[in-house]
Amino acid sequence: MAEKRWETRSVPSTLADRWRQEGLWDDRTLGSKIEEALRKYPDQVLRIHSEDRPWEGTFAELYARALGLAGGLRECGVGPGDTVAFQLPNWVEAAVTFYATSMLGAVVVPIVHFYGPKEVSFILRRTEVAAFVSAATFRRRDYLADLPQACADVPSLKAVVVVGEGTAPLPAGVRTFAEMEKGPALPAAVAVDPDAPALIAYTSGTTSEPKGVIHSHNTLGCEVSQLGEMDAGGGMPAVTGTPLGHFMGMLGGLLIPLLRGDQINVIDVWDPARVLAVMKRYGLSSGSGATYFLTSLLDHPDFSDEHRELLKFVGLGGAAVPPAITEKAAAAGVSVVRMYGSTEHPSITGTYHHDEEHARLRTDGRPLSGVEIRLLDDDGQPTPVGQAGEIWSRGPDCCLGYTNPAVTAAMFDADGWYRTEDLGVLDAAGCLTITDRKKDIIIRGGENVSAAEVEELVLETLPDVLEVAVVAVPDTRLGEKVCAVVRLAPGAGEPTVEDTRRLLLEAGLGRQKLPEYVETVEDFPRTSTGKIVKAELRRTLAARYQA
Repeated sequence: MAEKRWETRSVPSTLADRWRQEGLWDDRTLGSKIEEALRKYPDQVLRIHSEDRPWEGTFAELYARALGLAGGLRECGVGPGDTVAFQLPNWVEAAVTFYATSMLGAVVVPIVHFYGPKEVSFILRRTEVAAFVSAATFRRRDYLADLPQACADVPSLKAVVVVGEGTAPLPAGVRTFAEMEKGPALPAAVAVDPDAPALIAYTSGTTSEPKGVIHSHNTLGCEVSQLGEMDAGGGMPAVTGTPLGHFMGMLGGLLIPLLRGDQINVIDVWDPARVLAVMKRYGLSSGSGATYFLTSLLDHPDFSDEHRELLKFVGLGGAAVPPAITEKAAAAGVSVVRMYGSTEHPSITGTYHHDEEHARLRTDGRPLSGVEIRLLDDDGQPTPVGQAGEIWSRGPDCCLGYTNPAVTAAMFDADGWYRTEDLGVLDAAGCLTITDRKKDIIIRGGENVSAAEVEELVLETLPDVLEVAVVAVPDTRLGEKVCAVVRLAPGAGEPTVEDTRRLLLEAGLGRQKLPEYVETVEDFPRTSTGKIVKAELRRTLAARYQA
């Protein structure tokens, strides 16, 4: 069984008992909740806004397709506790696979569609995947050609399934998704242990390999409830652009609206012009998630007063949220709430639309239901109010650990506290503000420079800057120097280093923190969730300035 496959951490019984008493753990499985919602709201709709594979259908149709696929997987020998991975764009087949796997009592392993065959192979082997569902092609990517490398040396594989048609015939033993859906259909959701793994989400971090984060039915169910109660979208139906293969896309696109009985709208390519057109046609909100999703809409020339009426409520998180962005949104009539978490502990703190403006726009909020946080200095001692420290958290939505037990041991203590490796400050009102990542500090001549501090001041000071990423550039004398990489408004002139330094100095930034380099980009390298990939920027700049 899957619960014996990985050395997950033991949740202290005092915490587990408390969370059950408070209703934060309800001991219901993900599959049972999905089945109940699909049956309870049979006429509700899911829309896939895609130029390649558009689809619109009812929850009743989804339920029938999911039971069919679950039965097809079972015919291949996949059962409760086994793992089923999928690497698909935001297509209906991703939803069907997710729901089918959960109702079968198997463990879902979503994989973002931009991972290459080397990373996919690692995930399939690390997670001992029993079934893998892949696209044939999507845009310029030929996934079918990658299958031999991705599936090599994975002895646990019992089924490989492909969605769509490629330019070459299917490899021997590979089945089509349409064939697998024919069943015979699973009669009903399978009962499993609610404390067993339900989902393993892979996330990039400071390690060279993706980290497999294990969530149980109880931790994932609690997370869905917490995010739903925050009501970051203000009750408006929204179009989701975050990939369904990512933890946050899966939550916001497949689980929260489903369990609430709301319509589901997802788009497979984040093109702001297309998103704005979809919003207008169907009366949808959008823009939640990383700040890029919101700013790309607000800054687009097609953004109109009609869109402004649809964008009344937005939740931002998943990456640093500069106050300059939230204040810009507020000026456009958007009520913003901020939230803080990670794949490991998805909802640590958050704000609500009824909170006072300072908490919503300039902090990441207070701990959510059942969550505890503490801030520690380098000696492991609590930091006082107003002083930065490393954030440790624990709560009912925190994961069971990692597929690599060594990482679990390094990131959790015996009392259930998770080391976030983020730095933050608590104010007198109990609101947390994230100040930096421990790994995002630039050490210039022995002095620490907070990248987040410089980024915030650049956004506040240079009016033509839409986005900024501050990174370290290697230097033989000082060790590291500061480089500000900016994305500018259309038609704006490129800022010089001299003018940038002067304006930031006048705005109060310390001289030792001033950027020595300023670079402009048309767009940043990004993850599937809109986060800027600073590691790629660092590599490019290091090669340039060391040449």
